[in-house]
Amino acid sequence: MNTKQHIQDIERQLSRRDFLFRTGGLSLGAMALGNLFNPFQSFSNTANTPIGPHFTPKVKRVIYLFQSGAPSQLELFDYKPKLKEMFGQELPPSVRGGQRLTGMSSNQKSFPLAFGKFEFAQYGQSRAWMSDLLPHHHQIADELTFIKSMYTEAINHDPAVTFFQTGNQQAGRPSMGSWVSYGLGSDNQNLPAFCVLLSRSNNYDQPLYAKLWGNGFLPSEHQGVMFRAGKDPVLYLNNPNGMDRTSRRRMLDYLGQLHHEQFKKEHDAEINSRVNQYEMAYRMQMSVPETLDLSKEPDYIYDMYGADSRKPGTFAANCLLARKLAEKDVKFIQLYHQGWDHHSGLPDNIKKITKDVDQASAALIKDLKQRGMLDDTLVIWGGEFGRTNYSQGKLTPDNYGRDHHPRCFTIWMAGAGIKKGVSFGETDEFGYNIAKNPVHVHDLQATVLHLMGIDHEKLTFKHQGRRYRLTDVAGKVVKPILV
Repeated sequence: MNTKQHIQDIERQLSRRDFLFRTGGLSLGAMALGNLFNPFQSFSNTANTPIGPHFTPKVKRVIYLFQSGAPSQLELFDYKPKLKEMFGQELPPSVRGGQRLTGMSSNQKSFPLAFGKFEFAQYGQSRAWMSDLLPHHHQIADELTFIKSMYTEAINHDPAVTFFQTGNQQAGRPSMGSWVSYGLGSDNQNLPAFCVLLSRSNNYDQPLYAKLWGNGFLPSEHQGVMFRAGKDPVLYLNNPNGMDRTSRRRMLDYLGQLHHEQFKKEHDAEINSRVNQYEMAYRMQMSVPETLDLSKEPDYIYDMYGADSRKPGTFAANCLLARKLAEKDVKFIQLYHQGWDHHSGLPDNIKKITKDVDQASAALIKDLKQRGMLDDTLVIWGGEFGRTNYSQGKLTPDNYGRDHHPRCFTIWMAGAGIKKGVSFGETDEFGYNIAKNPVHVHDLQATVLHLMGIDHEKLTFKHQGRRYRLTDVAGKVVKPILV
């Protein structure tokens, strides 16, 4: 049976009532095809109006360097000499205030204050405090905006990471990158709007799951596409044995016709999303190998990012790939680096992981700046929560651990739309509670969307009778850090 006969068979299954419904008013099929031919024009599922941008954006793309496992702000950015002065003494109960603890330290009878053996100093004209664990960060101090008063309600890794990435502690919501893809579309039709890269410093840290870059209830074309190290960066992208590119093109054309007829019958938008994904995969067969090829990078770039940048799958190599994806106008580039969960042996472990990420993180900022791309790119660096100021378990000057601490922690941002060389928010002298300018997870999400030209309260999707958004029913833009 040929293609025409297949289509005729499908059409015969459509009732006269279906036909009258389809041709009344504005055809849903026409809207969907319009989106295929003009993907920059996104429509909400409740009105025929563009979702965004709602105003002129200051940021063209985001690179999010997520440090999974929760870096200790007290060893890196939040200098607290009080902890050195009171090393080994008990955390005052009035400071702890009955905070909810994890099961790993709730049975502790003592909460001895811990100060790391790492030296702090101020760097740049901004006089930003940083430890000697981050020598390459010292060189970009005046490019960074620190938020030292981040907080979250989540106290365990999986819900906390999920909260940062999707706006909810439970699985099933769209990730931030998916919301950006849905709201703004793509500036490069040969690559996904949302790309994901993973790396790790050890094999024993908290796992990461695809739900973190999933589309949730948004159309599936908006899910993040994970690039892997190795010969096949995207699974099942290459043609199977026996099929060449011409045959694949004919197959996709035929399949597209069948899906179009199915859409006319069922009016299911996911059918068109599936076609979009097929077509994107076809285009990616050419664009991905070219984009992910680092062989033409000059030696001085490798030297800038560090020796690990020559090793596929490392954080340094992924930072270099992030720059290449940014050059190709990918909207949202998400890097995850695992290895920060230091409940014990923190001094030795944090030295290793900062060595893995320090140079490459700083190099990414320098590289973007030298190419003029930092003017329209936002870079974010941070984890899902902070670490306690007391030691989990036994404390010695050379060995201790820190438990999860959602009450206050530090992230940094750099690039378009934000002030340079600023530290926003403060914690108390113990580094345990926020003393000034609290910033919630939803506030950060609202701010990122705002910089991309999106009003976070207007970027919604109706699902199961309710309108959802990334920031749920909360979130406010952190205006003091904006230019």
